[in-house]
Amino acid sequence: MPSPLPHRCSGPIDRRTWLQVGGLSLGALTSGLDPNVAQLLAAEQTAKLDEPLDPDFSVILFWANGGPSHLDLFDLKPNAPAEYRGPFRPIETSVPGVEITELFPRLATQAERFTLIRSLHHERGEHSGGTNRFLTGYSSVARNLPDSEFPDIGSIVAWHAMQSSGPREIPPFIANTKAYGSGAAYLGPAYAPYMPSPSSQTSTGNNQYDPVPIYTSEETSGNLSVNQDGVLSLKRRRGLLEALDVLPRVIDGSGTLSAIDSFQRQAISMLASSRTRDAFDLTRERDSTRRRYGDTHWGRSLLTCRRLVESGVRFVQCQATFRLKPETGRTSNWDDHSVNSDIFKAYREKLPSFDQSVSAIVEDLYERGLSERVLFVFCGEFGRTPLIRNQDASGRPGRDHWPRAMSVFLSGGGLRMGQVIGATNGKAEEPVERIMNSNNLLASIYRRFGIDTRHAFLDNSGRPIPVLTDGEPIAELF
Repeated sequence: MPSPLPHRCSGPIDRRTWLQVGGLSLGALTSGLDPNVAQLLAAEQTAKLDEPLDPDFSVILFWANGGPSHLDLFDLKPNAPAEYRGPFRPIETSVPGVEITELFPRLATQAERFTLIRSLHHERGEHSGGTNRFLTGYSSVARNLPDSEFPDIGSIVAWHAMQSSGPREIPPFIANTKAYGSGAAYLGPAYAPYMPSPSSQTSTGNNQYDPVPIYTSEETSGNLSVNQDGVLSLKRRRGLLEALDVLPRVIDGSGTLSAIDSFQRQAISMLASSRTRDAFDLTRERDSTRRRYGDTHWGRSLLTCRRLVESGVRFVQCQATFRLKPETGRTSNWDDHSVNSDIFKAYREKLPSFDQSVSAIVEDLYERGLSERVLFVFCGEFGRTPLIRNQDASGRPGRDHWPRAMSVFLSGGGLRMGQVIGATNGKAEEPVERIMNSNNLLASIYRRFGIDTRHAFLDNSGRPIPVLTDGEPIAELF
């Protein structure tokens, strides 16, 4: 039977208003939108789920915006011609037969704690279109779209979390900033992530922005504070109090106002709670733990991600950006065309930091007993061209967009680790074993959350759109 559509909201707020406006999201606090928190929380009281979200599962998505090279990280081809294989050599790991790049010596000792998927693919080769395709399961109509046309996985998880849980002390979806081509789409801004200090450049074609922290600093810690009157002190949202006080004119005089006031207090309390503030406070970690992750952007980011899921956040999305030396490249993401950077110098520069920080979070998840309920994912919107390109006037090497093959790194989540799933051909051009649409990964994560992918939402024109139309969970993971 088809999955039921979201229930119509009773009372003065109709379904279309709720779907289009969505209420005041934590993400909206930083986006400049002015929807109302009361609409969201009132709607939540009438929306019911047949199956609640798994209360003991969360995801950390370390998003390599721009697209990492599968050939140079997790699917090396040492026997391919020189113009394909690149300079890096594969090294053995702690799992016999599993090899990764020589630039990951620490990760290599923990292979029994991760799984590599080498045979995913999709059809969109531009950044925002590829991001929309990978994170939503749908191919967009538009190209170079700043916001996705369909809700991404984090927003869908946030929707389910908000419907299936009681009072919340921490936002269900947190990100450092918005990815180019991602978004809550027709679910509304209520289900966008809370972002401590986002950058508008990350939702454009600009690929030269500074890395955006998910951790707080002296400069941004005030974004999480509340003054004695209970008003959020968000520098970017000086008009927030006014926005909260502007109630929809559709409210009648039947006592709804007092209920809405309680919803406002509940939303403010969630963001301003000590649980939320403490999750961002890295000073609560031991010095040895901070050193293990590294005193770097990636180290502080991933340590914060671990603290967030440990505190109850259901989906954390953090862009894996890195500021290269000017002589190496001009970009901070993984868009390593020849005109942007020398891809191999870029990898030599940033992969040691990646190896330290990612191996630290993998180790931490297992040692802290989180590996059964927290899944760490590293991937981007696509892979890079197997054939090395030298379009830059300097002749330096680079690789272009390649959605026909990619590698995904998974760790934990109560899934089967210590394996490689799928394979590409001798030049890593396309999958030849266990060929899978990228939707298979989404379906696997949704299954672990307990989300029925047949569940349909109404888009802005009132059409029912299921979470996914295709893609089966990857059996080897379960």
